[in-house]
Amino acid sequence: MSVLLPFLAVGALTAAELKPQTSAAFDRYIRQTEQRLDARQIFLWADESADRARRVRRSEVVVEPAGDKPLIPVPDGLIHDWVGTVFLPGSTLSQTIAHLQDYNRSPSLHREVLASRILAHDGNNFRVFMRLLKKKIITVVLDTEHDIRYTPIDQTHWKSQSHTTKIAEVQNPGKPDEKELPPGTGEGFLWKLQTYWRFEQRDGGTWIECEAISLTRDIPTGLGWLIEPIIRSLPKDSLENTLRETAAGESVRQL
Repeated sequence: MSVLLPFLAVGALTAAELKPQTSAAFDRYIRQTEQRLDARQIFLWADESADRARRVRRSEVVVEPAGDKPLIPVPDGLIHDWVGTVFLPGSTLSQTIAHLQDYNRSPSLHREVLASRILAHDGNNFRVFMRLLKKKIITVVLDTEHDIRYTPIDQTHWKSQSHTTKIAEVQNPGKPDEKELPPGTGEGFLWKLQTYWRFEQRDGGTWIECEAISLTRDIPTGLGWLIEPIIRSLPKDSLENTLRETAAGESVRQL
């Protein structure tokens, strides 16, 4: 269930390093987000707008900024925050959860996942390794680890939350001189990723919602004209692809 690699995509970037003040700003944003989600009265974001819910029910993948702006500047970094919903007709909640928890199959279901395996599993709690690929002008490979927790609410509602515990850029992946850089170093394509999922069974299927919040380096001076349009589109594109591929994978599984 890894999603959302909102990378800076250009070949001439200088190295970046995750600074304590950047990490602290992201952590504050996450705390505020969790307070907002806990206080929300309507279970699904899609149901906050009748038009949005109609579009999702018509099998559209609807993705929008979670707040007023999808891109939030912080000291020496950028926070990207998008939310989206998809409807899986004919899928039960239990089928959907089982499909999502099958992390060993992720490479066959998601094109951005090169490798995936479960490192630890205790009930509805998972620790998962994923090697992620993002290709846009340049190719970036990252080795990541995720703590994922599923929470059943009742027979028709579940939630899950995932956060990265490690993101390391890989140089020369698949070659004899492959090298994993220390987390928080490299080009700063992705430093942190947090996702919040909600699931509801109704209308003859299951609704899936995901809010994805990620942290990257900021825009280097002089390269904004090239980089900013790219990093604005990549987080949304990645979330759309994740939701679409999740729905397609579950449809195939039902056949």
